[in-house]
Amino acid sequence: MSILDQFRLDGRRAVVTGGSRGLGLEMARALAEAGAEVIIASREASHLEQAKQELAGAARRVVTMTADLATPAGAEAFCREVLTRHSPIDILINNVGGRRINIPTEELELADWQRIIDLNLTQAFLCTKLIGGAMLPRRRGRVINVASISGFLPGKPMRGRSYETAKAALAMFTKAVAADWAPYGVTVNAIAPGTFLTDANRRWFSMKPELQAEIEAAIPMGRLGNPEEIAGLALYLASDASSYMTGSVIVIDGGRLLW
Repeated sequence: MSILDQFRLDGRRAVVTGGSRGLGLEMARALAEAGAEVIIASREASHLEQAKQELAGAARRVVTMTADLATPAGAEAFCREVLTRHSPIDILINNVGGRRINIPTEELELADWQRIIDLNLTQAFLCTKLIGGAMLPRRRGRVINVASISGFLPGKPMRGRSYETAKAALAMFTKAVAADWAPYGVTVNAIAPGTFLTDANRRWFSMKPELQAEIEAAIPMGRLGNPEEIAGLALYLASDASSYMTGSVIVIDGGRLLW
């Protein structure tokens, strides 16, 4: 097999949560271009339809699923539907997440804390348990969790540290499950992105341009990431090229953690 052939995903089926926009869409696009059938999930049907149109030229088959993974019940229902309708799944990218609040810890309500933990951690646990767990009998599979450099470095302008806590826990969850599943041929790795110019961040920075300048000044490369720059890393972790890698948390942040 040639080195480029190791990156091919022909005949494989991938699930990308939060796959309708931003980093999720670019990761789904990379897998589709490599030959995988792609299932993308999002809360917004309109975003899913637009994403499906974008991926149509690259993918052999694109399936969209409307799902709210922000609650444990919603995440579990999504997994059950995937396994019932679309098995077997070869690749799982747990990309759903977000901060959505900026409340100081001393003022943070328990319900808000739990909501962010569920959004960034509990849903990844459930998808890994159910969709990833179904890979074990076949002794083959790829699970990729999307963590964050916020799991290593608290964001200076942010408050209410449930997001950082969840992403740090997701990184260790990745390593622990990787150790358990390595004998079964199922690899579990994580990507820890820095700040990327997703549509959501563009809107945020349009309201707070000084924040973008502050973040860029802290990055050795002097700029934010473009969403498509995460695609190659996701493809590597999803493909046979990464067959001897498991339990790794790979940072992609323009060098932010160097300073």
